[in-house]
Amino acid sequence: MRRFERIFRGGLYRSRNGVILGVCRGLAEYFDFSVFWARAIAIVLLLVSGVWPAAGLYLIAALLMKPEPVIPIHTDEEREFYDSYTHSRHGAAQRLKRRYEHLERRIRRMEHIVTTREFDWENRLKS
Repeated sequence: MRRFERIFRGGLYRSRNGVILGVCRGLAEYFDFSVFWARAIAIVLLLVSGVWPAAGLYLIAALLMKPEPVIPIHTDEEREFYDSYTHSRHGAAQRLKRRYEHLERRIRRMEHIVTTREFDWENRLKS
């Protein structure tokens, strides 16, 4: 059941611990079978179809598969950000920039409230 949950959530990634671009290890982890058998199937396909068709498919798979995240993804929000980052780095950077600009505006409002003369007089009168 865990395997099907991962398929529907889109967790197909190239492994960072793979031998050549991590495609076989990524497929093996995604479909939950041995890396040995994934590599054996890749070698058999390489020998049966010839070098160039299998190598071409392997390179296309390496280009299409996203690299495995360095930090494991735990929430849907993290997955959404990672997917948006891998598809559009500029869009993800703009989203982060908007978020931090919003936080900066909030901090400036708080600083303004704390540094106004009314706040200073209220603190002096309370003491």
